[in-house]
Amino acid sequence: MRSLSESMLEYNRQLKAGEIRHAYRGLMQFMAGLRTSFEQHYPEHITGAIYPGYMDMTYFAFTPENIKKHKLKIAIVYLHEEDRFEAWLTGGNRKVQAACIDALRFAKLGRYCLSSVAPGVDSIIESILVDAPDFDDLNALRSQIEKEVQRFTEDMANLLKAVGNNDLAKR
Repeated sequence: MRSLSESMLEYNRQLKAGEIRHAYRGLMQFMAGLRTSFEQHYPEHITGAIYPGYMDMTYFAFTPENIKKHKLKIAIVYLHEEDRFEAWLTGGNRKVQAACIDALRFAKLGRYCLSSVAPGVDSIIESILVDAPDFDDLNALRSQIEKEVQRFTEDMANLLKAVGNNDLAKR
């Protein structure tokens, strides 16, 4: 692995070339527009601020009331290196996350997989929304993400309902 100084030289070379700056700015503008779209289409839900990340992931939370009452959130995540959008069911904190994973351990998850409690794992359940997104048609991309997030949100609400308030209330 390079030293930090060597990495910074490469970083500066790449920034001067312009492509990274152009791509990152475009991604941030897209995420801001996507967030605004969720805010406008679902005013009854809580839409959080954008977390730009460290060029690893960029996300914002989207929280319907039927998810929030369990101290959970839906995160709409762009994973930079993987070049994909995902939706994550997340906990309000690590304790809630761990308890929810425990409560869902024996639930029928269908197409979904339960995450493990481990350092660096922020999700309870993850779902790929768009793999290798086409950033040349932003309206179609936004529409596809919104449709998939709606499906994921409904699936998570139904899952939480099926598990029951008793199991989740133990948290």
